[in-house]
Amino acid sequence: MLEEQIQMVDLHGQYLRFKEEINGAMQAVTDSCAFINGPQVKTFAGHLADYLQVPYVIPCGNGTDALQIALMALELQSGDEVILPAFTYIAAAEVVALLGLTPVLVDVDPCTFNIDPRKIEAAVSERTKAVVAVHLFGQACDMEPIMALADAYHLYVVEDNAQSIGADYAFSDGKVQKAGTIGHIGTTSFFPSKPLACYGDGGALMTSDEALAARIFMIANHGQECKYQHRRIGCNSRLDTLQAAVLDVKLKHLEEFTEARRLVARQYDEALSSCDSLVIPAKSTFSTHVYHQYTIQVKDGRRNALQRLLKEQGIPSMIYYPLPVHRQEAYRQISRVSGNLDVSIRLCESVLSLPIHTEMSLGQQQYIIEKLKDL
Repeated sequence: MLEEQIQMVDLHGQYLRFKEEINGAMQAVTDSCAFINGPQVKTFAGHLADYLQVPYVIPCGNGTDALQIALMALELQSGDEVILPAFTYIAAAEVVALLGLTPVLVDVDPCTFNIDPRKIEAAVSERTKAVVAVHLFGQACDMEPIMALADAYHLYVVEDNAQSIGADYAFSDGKVQKAGTIGHIGTTSFFPSKPLACYGDGGALMTSDEALAARIFMIANHGQECKYQHRRIGCNSRLDTLQAAVLDVKLKHLEEFTEARRLVARQYDEALSSCDSLVIPAKSTFSTHVYHQYTIQVKDGRRNALQRLLKEQGIPSMIYYPLPVHRQEAYRQISRVSGNLDVSIRLCESVLSLPIHTEMSLGQQQYIIEKLKDL
């Protein structure tokens, strides 16, 4: 057993490495007492827009708010259908349901775990209005065929980029865009464990459409066009100034963070590719991978047993996700299922995410690998 505790994400270690920068940024906010909509929020939004090469970034309170605001901005009507992957975190289905829309669940690609473009077209009905493409675990969905389908059927595309910010998507003509900037609206989360993370809740939306950007900004600010002039139903969702200050520091190091996780992933790949009982994560040909998670598949129904054995050796792991959306109690009656969801069901029974983070030592990783090979 290692003396140092292994963690899924080492937030404290990362903080200590950038303590001087982060403390200075937060001190500037407390000195000014501009805690709500302080200048750091606008500064961070501008820097993130530059990084993503997108005209408009609108910060908000969290990633779930970002998804809800995105769908509100599209002005969908009660009963309209939104196509979603069945293998994903619940947030996308949650906001669809809260807005009186119908989640339509389709299966995912067995290699990348992202929504399968081939399944989307079969799910389209006369009520379908949008697709939510969730860029899961660190790499982008195959956006080119998704956008082609959206164009053919006059659908909106919302990208949930909470786990894959910084990933590059390559089109067949050689053009490259950042994940989250390809659809009509992109969303992201700055939850503390995310690739670009703050020290609380935070989120943002991005778009290249000026009219959508104006609508999003209004919705996130009580539907106000200007103070006390409410043009539409909105909500109160804003990024805290202190969190914006932290994020602006971390954004400068995002590429460094990504390379650190990629190094860990390469070492896992090299060591675990020969393990017959495991399937290492696949890398797509059209997207780079930022490895928010390193998610293996455990064969022969041994996932839960392996997780218990790892825990006994002081190695944490997580199951993302143990149930597909259509098997969650709250969504069984309100969702429409398109086709079979065999891949999503199988993944929920076999996936296991191993520790991967920016502060991971070689010794920690070697210990994890050795124990995996021995079990």
